[in-house]
Amino acid sequence: MATTSGVINRILLENIATEMSTLAKQGREVLLVTSGAVRIGLAKMGLTGGDKADLSTRQAAAAVGQVELMTCYNELFGSLGCLVGQLLLTGDDITDRRRYLHTRNTLLPLLHRYGVIPIINENDSVAVEELRFGDNDRLSAEVAKLLNARLLILLTSADGLLAKASRNSTPARIPVVTDIAEAFRHVTPEKGEHSTGGMKAKLQAVQTAVSAGVETVIAHGRKKDQISSAVSGLDVGTRFPVGKIRKHS
Repeated sequence: MATTSGVINRILLENIATEMSTLAKQGREVLLVTSGAVRIGLAKMGLTGGDKADLSTRQAAAAVGQVELMTCYNELFGSLGCLVGQLLLTGDDITDRRRYLHTRNTLLPLLHRYGVIPIINENDSVAVEELRFGDNDRLSAEVAKLLNARLLILLTSADGLLAKASRNSTPARIPVVTDIAEAFRHVTPEKGEHSTGGMKAKLQAVQTAVSAGVETVIAHGRKKDQISSAVSGLDVGTRFPVGKIRKHS
């Protein structure tokens, strides 16, 4: 969501920063899980190939791209009067109890005591395949669990989960889902060259979050006011209410 062909989508990030800054100034505790460091780094280094690049190349690209990405966020949030902090995570930071508690003990003071907006990404510069989250949907769900968040918003390039359409009809947005098993039946292949997620990954993240008591909304990341509307409980995207979801096995 953060980039287009390795170039930072500054307008998109500015919209997100504006909405999140407004919520923060209202006294809400917000954090952002982002992506795009590898793609940005590959572009900065003049490399192509995306997912076809070997692990060491992607790790090197992440190290370069993370600087560029965080600089952009720092400028955008700073211009709106908000302080941000960066946290890079690997799978071990969630699965290892000691590191899990360290992560939690870093995030909670930033949110509760200092009013800092944490910006979180997978630490692609050091993560090997067996320690990777694989996509930021899963990472965001794990972070939401870790913090006992009230709401997780997953941004995508669609209006939410769309019902499978017949040959002569347009896919319709599903406003509320209470049956994850049924929701998975609407998933269609959609991954592009640089994509690591897709709707299937988002629904898997939804199940993780909702099972932990975190209400979740899948919303359109390129439309304005989606974040604030979702927080206010308005009818945007697809909402997955806590306590009403039948799991997908």
